[in-house]
Amino acid sequence: MALTEPYWTIDYKPDMTVVGQACNGREAVELFRQHQPDITLMDLRMPELSGVEAIATICAEFADARIVVLTTYDGDEDIYRGLRSGAKGYVLKDAEPDELLAAIRAVHNGQKYIPPAVGAKLAERINNPELSERELEVLRLMARGKSNLDISTALSIAEGTVKFHVKNILSKLGVGDRTQAMIVALKRDIITL
Repeated sequence: MALTEPYWTIDYKPDMTVVGQACNGREAVELFRQHQPDITLMDLRMPELSGVEAIATICAEFADARIVVLTTYDGDEDIYRGLRSGAKGYVLKDAEPDELLAAIRAVHNGQKYIPPAVGAKLAERINNPELSERELEVLRLMARGKSNLDISTALSIAEGTVKFHVKNILSKLGVGDRTQAMIVALKRDIITL
């Protein structure tokens, strides 16, 4: 079992052994390659390589990898990205130890583990249209206070194209202006500051 951070409950179970602990995403991938653990607990936000990127890298190399996201981040976009990258479970760090153990055992047995509250947020996310990569770039620049002209210069696209993307962003987020777009995007963890 490879961990991205300590979780004391696991080492006290007779049927579980911690075989590694990573400080960043790259190290998590390397530890997985070395140990190929039955279950991996992975945080989403780590230095050098994000948890989502680490999960995707591991799952691309090891199709049968069983990874549980263990994180404090419960935004619908975080949940969606974590599971889309290949994780089989999603547990919040404030969960009771028994819930983490249940998730580990379920995923080990080939099942998925998504607590009801996480599942509800995931259901909300699935009903929301996904922003394209270009729309995400525009949204990130909007979050930095850039005007349409600034964004067009930064992305080397026409200002009219920026306006088109902004209109799509507002529509997909179900908001009427840039300020509301920022609030929704931050709340859903589509962007971070």
